[in-house]
Amino acid sequence: MAQKVTGWVGWVWFGAFALLSVGLFNVIAGFIAVFQDEKLLAWSPASGAYVLDISSWGWVHLLLGVVLTVAGFALFGGALWARVVAIVAIVLTLIWNFLWLPVTPWWSLAVIVLGAFVLWALTVHGEEVERAVS
Repeated sequence: MAQKVTGWVGWVWFGAFALLSVGLFNVIAGFIAVFQDEKLLAWSPASGAYVLDISSWGWVHLLLGVVLTVAGFALFGGALWARVVAIVAIVLTLIWNFLWLPVTPWWSLAVIVLGAFVLWALTVHGEEVERAVS
């Protein structure tokens, strides 16, 4: 007997679109930063001056963007590794937005709620995507 596919698959696909969007934005920002051979001087009263290489951060964003974009595409097919990458990305995003809650309360709250729905869909109903695709 075939198992029923529920509406939670839509939340998994929403998560896939979100991963794809964030990944592509990171790729674009990474390419822009990689080709800018600039150094940025940052100063902190507690620690002093820092010199940041924009190009190095560009490579980090570029690589992270490629991983997220590929995972977003693979999540549409129900790949297990893509679900793991998505879950790790969501957990890190939830922690980050929880820390930023006092600074941007409404935005952080919205991201936390959406992240919780997608996390639930990926962990509890992630296997349904495989059945929906096949």
